[in-house]
Amino acid sequence: MMRGGRMNYTVYLTWDDEAEVWVATSPNVIGLVLESESVDKLIQRVKDATPELLELNHQEPAKSINYICNRIQQMVLA
Repeated sequence: MMRGGRMNYTVYLTWDDEAEVWVATSPNVIGLVLESESVDKLIQRVKDATPELLELNHQEPAKSINYICNRIQQMVLA
């Protein structure tokens, strides 16, 4: 959503059970795919990478970044 020349972006943080890492992706920030062993480290990586990705993709600067965090446990039934 655009307001005053800046955009609000959404980033999804999802736990990857198989790789045992958190993964960040975004439908709004083109090319954003990062991973880290902790949510805090991943959020910092997103904050560091987002301005550069937005500039490279000629997207509006971020007004805010909304994080949606999901941890889905896979269960194996025997």
